[in-house]
Amino acid sequence: QVQLVESGGGLVQAGGSLRLSCAVSGRTFSSYAMGWFRQAPGKEREFVATISWSGGRTSYADSVKERITISRDNDKNKVYLQMNSLKPEDEAVYYCAARSVRFTSTMKDDYNYWGQGTRVTVSS
Repeated sequence: QVQLVESGGGLVQAGGSLRLSCAVSGRTFSSYAMGWFRQAPGKEREFVATISWSGGRTSYADSVKERITISRDNDKNKVYLQMNSLKPEDEAVYYCAARSVRFTSTMKDDYNYWGQGTRVTVSS
C-alpha cells in the first residue's frame, strides 16, 4: 500500500514563497513518477507539475512556469514543490500524486495514488 502525506501549506502574502513536501511510503518510490495537482473551490482539479522517477524530466502547467519547481529525493522518499511569487490565483488545496510507472503525465487519471492535500492560502 502506498501512502502519500503532504505538508507545508499555509497562509502567505502575494509575492511570497512556500515549499510543499510530500512523504511517500513504500519501497518502490524511486520507480514512480510523481505529480502535484491543485483544486480551487468550485473548480476542477488541475495539473501543476510532474517529475519522472529519476528527476531527470519535469513538466509544468503554463500558469506556474518560471515560478514553481518540482523536485524529489529518492533517498528520503519525498517530493517537493517550491512555489515562488505566489499569486491569489494560486490559492487552492494542493495534492501530491504517484503513478506506478516511471514517466511523467499531466493527466490526473494517470495517477494511482493520492494524498489528502494541503491548503495554500494567498492573501492579496
